[in-house]
Amino acid sequence: MAATAPARTDGPLTHRQIVTILVGLMMGMFLAALDQTIVATAIRTIADDLKGLDEQAWATTAYLITSTIVTPLYGKLSDIYGRKKFFSTAITIFIVGSVLCTLSQSMLQLAFYRAIQGLGAGGLFSLALAIIGDIVPPRERAKYQGYFLAVFGTSSVLGPVIGGFFAGQNTLLGIDGWRWVFLVNVPIGIAALLVVSRTLHLRHTRLDHRIDWWGAAMLTVGLVPLLLVAEQGRDWGWGSGRSVLCYGVGLVGVVAFLLVERAMKDEALLPLTLFQERTVAVASGASVLIGMAMFGGLASLPLYLQIVKGASPTKAGLLLLPLTLGIMGGSILSGQIISRTGRYRRFPIIGSALLALALFAFHYVHADTPLWQTMIVMVFFGLGLGFNFQPLTLAVQNAVSPRLIGVATSSATFTRQIGGTLGTAVFLSILFSTVPDKISAAMQRVAPTREFQTALHDPANAQFAKSLQAAQSGGSGAGSAGGVLKDSSFLTNLDARLAKPFLQGFSDSMDLVFLVGSGVMLIGFLVMLLLPHVELRGGSAYSERGKADQADADAAAAHAAPSA
Repeated sequence: MAATAPARTDGPLTHRQIVTILVGLMMGMFLAALDQTIVATAIRTIADDLKGLDEQAWATTAYLITSTIVTPLYGKLSDIYGRKKFFSTAITIFIVGSVLCTLSQSMLQLAFYRAIQGLGAGGLFSLALAIIGDIVPPRERAKYQGYFLAVFGTSSVLGPVIGGFFAGQNTLLGIDGWRWVFLVNVPIGIAALLVVSRTLHLRHTRLDHRIDWWGAAMLTVGLVPLLLVAEQGRDWGWGSGRSVLCYGVGLVGVVAFLLVERAMKDEALLPLTLFQERTVAVASGASVLIGMAMFGGLASLPLYLQIVKGASPTKAGLLLLPLTLGIMGGSILSGQIISRTGRYRRFPIIGSALLALALFAFHYVHADTPLWQTMIVMVFFGLGLGFNFQPLTLAVQNAVSPRLIGVATSSATFTRQIGGTLGTAVFLSILFSTVPDKISAAMQRVAPTREFQTALHDPANAQFAKSLQAAQSGGSGAGSAGGVLKDSSFLTNLDARLAKPFLQGFSDSMDLVFLVGSGVMLIGFLVMLLLPHVELRGGSAYSERGKADQADADAAAAHAAPSA
């Protein structure tokens, strides 16, 4: 039941009030969006410097695990206590995690600090989207979409370039260049905190609910072991004792989580009744699959550009601009049409089809494929993402009660992050588990050729020839298929004739990743066909919730009047 609260305006917010609030939201979203793009471009340099290219998934997966787990918690707590304090808390935790990341001395240490960073990141996107759902009516949301496209567009353009610039510097002001990738978050985060404290002023009626701490605990017990085995299964062996233990603990955790959520009913972290709504259920299932395909593709593309095509981190960031343009174009087009027609269903369906086709096309991208062909596919991949981002969140928010906007938005973000975490762990696991065999196979094809042998006996390549000979004797140096997984930086200066089998091996493994991704996205397309159309509301959740709160207060006053 809603507690007594100060009087509030039941009408919709004015354009000026909305824009004032959006300034604070955009600062927080820019922080999270910039971090995703800036790290993706620099991760190869970071992993090479910390001697753990094959462990790079830990840094991404740890971040995604913690942000995924806390996302529904942020949504539930903000529904009860209000959005602002938790949005500010999320920014603060993110800043602390960013500072710790700059101190990393190994990939595992970086992964631990990225996990702390993820505890803050889990609230940045979900709470910003929840507040948008609060204050902007679904039919009018496209009016303000340009602001958010500016944030994502700016971060998508600046992130790779800034990440590449920092990764390309040996040192900057006495600090390793790549460490600035995380350190740059600090001034941006502090600015975001100041802006949020000054602009985000929404009255909130506290809801007296229990907090589902047991649900959060069981969700952690269920997810962590399963994601851990997804990342480490190739090293442990998928049927090893440790893997089986993770399967068992994860299964018990998932079952326990479902039992706790059923017992908690409407107080649950993720109310199961929410998923009885067909729109929420279909959108959530599709979001898991889209998240897998999206993060699998976004993790692999920068590696392809840098390792296979030899692009510098900065150049790789610029080469990803067609992807960014596709996302922005898809978002603008879908937003404007939805605003005019009120119909959103067609866009996720078309977007899912584009994602499946683009990933299948990436499967045919090889080491010698011209970059312009790859960039055309990037545009369609981006369009597919743009057609899904806004419409799916809009569909979920529109399908639930205004008082459940926070939980509904966090559930949409949660399911996408679940897919992203699984996609990153599984697809990078496929990549790095198959690379050694692919490189060995390519070496067997290329090594006997006259071109390779001539380069091998060139005095300028004597050091590599020794390394390759040692690798053939069972060593693990730069010339070995396994050694390149620890540090691929030697490929940058290696004779192109000698680098050919390594580049072909990486490319062949990435082809397999994209093929699996297209299969996942095909299932996502079939699920998306089940998405129903629900007429979009004309009023904002904030004003509708205000009317409901006032009605509750009037009813309570009327009930108390006879006894007065």
